[in-house]
Amino acid sequence: MSVEKAERLIKEEQVSRVEKPSREEAERAVQTLLRWAGDDPFRPGLINTPGRVVRAYEEYFRGYNEDPYELLGRTFDETEGYDEMIVLKDISFASHCEHHIAPIIGKAHVAYLPDTKVVGISKLARLVEVYGKRLQIQEKMTAQIANTLNAVLEPKGVAVVIEAAHECMTTRGVDKPGVNMVTSRMLGAFRSDGATRRELLAMIGNPLGS
Repeated sequence: MSVEKAERLIKEEQVSRVEKPSREEAERAVQTLLRWAGDDPFRPGLINTPGRVVRAYEEYFRGYNEDPYELLGRTFDETEGYDEMIVLKDISFASHCEHHIAPIIGKAHVAYLPDTKVVGISKLARLVEVYGKRLQIQEKMTAQIANTLNAVLEPKGVAVVIEAAHECMTTRGVDKPGVNMVTSRMLGAFRSDGATRRELLAMIGNPLGS
């Protein structure tokens, strides 16, 4: 991948910075929602809820404060020629859908075929966390993880598979509990080489069912 293309991908992935309201404004917004729900935000059981919700949002959406490219900035090239598949599977995550701010609970499988660079395995889990701790749709999150790894490591191939349950459809709307959504993004050898793709899917339990 050219330097120019990598820089373009980085710019595309950067989150647009918006002017954040004050904590007091955020808490007042929660009070408004509580009133909209039909309750009294000043009764004893709810009086501290706005503050708790704002603190929870800081945790839920802390991914906006982290740069995924900087996270992967330290790579290693002393691998003694290792060129086989690197797979980190069953990475649990909790995200929130951008349509209803309802939880998305699932697990991610991340793999790559190194060329000259590798990265610490904990960074793969943290990369999932950075993108998961934002308002998301699963398809975009899958592509973001794969695109970032591909841009930084320039490997022979990248694969990301995500399995998740969306509470926006299991607890509301169509109300269908027990349903999981599976998404994948295959780049390089994982897209072009069927044997490599099948090897990966066998390692992670073949959630794609193919």
